[in-house]
Amino acid sequence: MSWKRWLRSEADTSADNEVKTEDAVAVDGDGRRTGDAPLADIETMVPPQLDRPAFLDELWNQPLDAPSRTTLPRFTASASDDIETSGTSEIVRRKLALRDTLGASQPVINREVFAGRHDAMAQLITSIEQNRVHVVIYGERGIGKTSLAHVFAETAREARYLVLYGSCGSDAQFSSMFRAFLARIPRLYHASVLPNSPEAEQGDNFDSMLPEDFGPRELADVLAGVTGTRVLIILDEYDRVVDVEFRRDVAELIKNLSDRAARVQLVLTGVAQNLDELIGYAPSIRRNIVGLPMRPLTPAEVKALIALGEKAAELRYSDDATKMITTMAGGSPYLARLLAHAAGLSALDEEARLVTAAHGRAAVERVLTDWNASLPRRVQVNLAREEARANWPLLIAAARAGSSADGFFSADDVITELGKNAVGGLANPAYVERELKQFSGPQDLLERSDVGGAVRFRFAYPGVSSLLLISAALARLTND
Repeated sequence: MSWKRWLRSEADTSADNEVKTEDAVAVDGDGRRTGDAPLADIETMVPPQLDRPAFLDELWNQPLDAPSRTTLPRFTASASDDIETSGTSEIVRRKLALRDTLGASQPVINREVFAGRHDAMAQLITSIEQNRVHVVIYGERGIGKTSLAHVFAETAREARYLVLYGSCGSDAQFSSMFRAFLARIPRLYHASVLPNSPEAEQGDNFDSMLPEDFGPRELADVLAGVTGTRVLIILDEYDRVVDVEFRRDVAELIKNLSDRAARVQLVLTGVAQNLDELIGYAPSIRRNIVGLPMRPLTPAEVKALIALGEKAAELRYSDDATKMITTMAGGSPYLARLLAHAAGLSALDEEARLVTAAHGRAAVERVLTDWNASLPRRVQVNLAREEARANWPLLIAAARAGSSADGFFSADDVITELGKNAVGGLANPAYVERELKQFSGPQDLLERSDVGGAVRFRFAYPGVSSLLLISAALARLTND
């Protein structure tokens, strides 16, 4: 997740987090404790911002039979977004405007509500327009890759580029996906077709020029004939592709298109920590591509994003509310939108025009409540148990370590994420691995993989990782 860097950097730089390792619990090579120091000593070494927030314990202790509504809820607007005439229509209108501006359930596709990525957009346009290279956009989940791709596509279409967008899946096949792309390119744009020729008049597309069975070389042969326009092919969520041959064919296509100076460029987006995670080891195409890492939003960019919601919903977010949302989001555009939207709704529910820190706090608790409700009951029980409380800092570090595309992490990855908090047993891979194993049962929090002698883990439900990360930010906010 994108806010993991903030959490770790705060812990590493805080003077309150300095811990002397000579006071730590000693462990042997198998991760067993030696000496007289009890396990509790390890817990006291952890800074308070990594403790489990009391709000979560209250949430898990609530009775299941909560009181129900006395009246049946109704929609406040029609499917065409027309608002029913009533005394609350003004509030409903502002709520819809806030949703359209700050809603986090869908990527941003409209430039008017796009904020905080002007530098990335400039780099992307320069790479395509001036350098004529293919681009790989990568970063953590929720960092805004898909939103950037959509807004870039809109901008490119205004410049009369022919933009083809496709979202990859785990079962993506090279031939079927690219045949579908070529079916959307009019044959009129091929150099072999004259404007008044039968092929142009028939309205054929590029797919009619492909052989029955084709690979990257045959595909590049056809695309090399593009003239009169430039074609951009966006492959979103490229990290989901599991077929090694698909990735190899895409790399070969990039090389062939570049070698022929074709008027076709690819833009790939995906979850990754570096370029190699997405394209693999492909030195032959390194000079033909550029990596565009997505960085966390700065506080100024979060403020600019919130300003869009203020204008649309006729609200004002107080400095304290803005600071709280910025702190909790930790640079994640997704979380910034989610929390700002929820805080604004909380204020509108009270028919207030000022969003306060109390509304921000209510937004955080609403998000945690929603995420918790999406988890199976047995997972909630596992999170609430005392073993989880004792190992909460370890679980938070595991959540940060699991930000790779496949979600897997090792004990060493967890220690890296702990940073200066990796003291005593928490600095020993064998000890950390042993502690993680106690959460890797069939119905527990973690899945365990033993392949080639390497033990790796990942969270059985991604929502657990999100809940852990935002809980760390909430705990720090409480202890500030």
